[in-house]
Amino acid sequence: MAGPTQPSASPPGEEQSGAAITRRVLRRATPDDAAIAEQLHREEDDVRRRVMDRVRVHTLPMKVTDAEWQWDRKKLTVYFTAEQRVDFRALVRDLASLFHTRIELRQIGARDEAKRLDGVGRCGRQYCCSSWLPELRPVSLALAKDQHLSLNPSQISGGCGRLLCCLRYEHDFYVQTRKRFPKEGRVLQTRLGAERVLAVDVFRETVTLRAEAGDTRVVALEKLKDDVIP
Repeated sequence: MAGPTQPSASPPGEEQSGAAITRRVLRRATPDDAAIAEQLHREEDDVRRRVMDRVRVHTLPMKVTDAEWQWDRKKLTVYFTAEQRVDFRALVRDLASLFHTRIELRQIGARDEAKRLDGVGRCGRQYCCSSWLPELRPVSLALAKDQHLSLNPSQISGGCGRLLCCLRYEHDFYVQTRKRFPKEGRVLQTRLGAERVLAVDVFRETVTLRAEAGDTRVVALEKLKDDVIP
């Protein structure tokens, strides 16, 4: 078992920073502790549905994502998403009366929501954020451009609707490898004359060239180095 060494409460309606809470080990969990944890987890789905019912009663523009009991049932944390700031003070009082405990409503972003809900990505594997990724770092469209990926949002977005976290994984490889290749659009003077670089393939290590007459050819990077006239 572990206990937080700093408060985790958040101001109403504010996004969480995602900073990890420093924890200290209290003791080794016993079989009874494990049974209690399992019981709390089983109850949380029903708690979430009851919270959703109260949200509808209060007609609040928020989506309830998850509910989580504190070990001793002295606090219930409700995670939600919303497109705007929500005044949920009346809802908190209602839930406190319903569950007879302290209520914390914590607003999270789309990526944190996907992390809590879990799922399977377009790769066929469990979401990285739910299975092993310790930190949700920013992902920009430039990462996709550097890797020459499709910029179609449906092709490079995850279940959260945001850019795929895995766009970061191979980015450094592409950036470093492409330094060995000529840039697209550059005109090279080769033994066949002036040829423009149309595309590069960092995996096959080939370069596609087009001559002034319109003829194209694909040449290995190492061979191209011999063909280029200094």
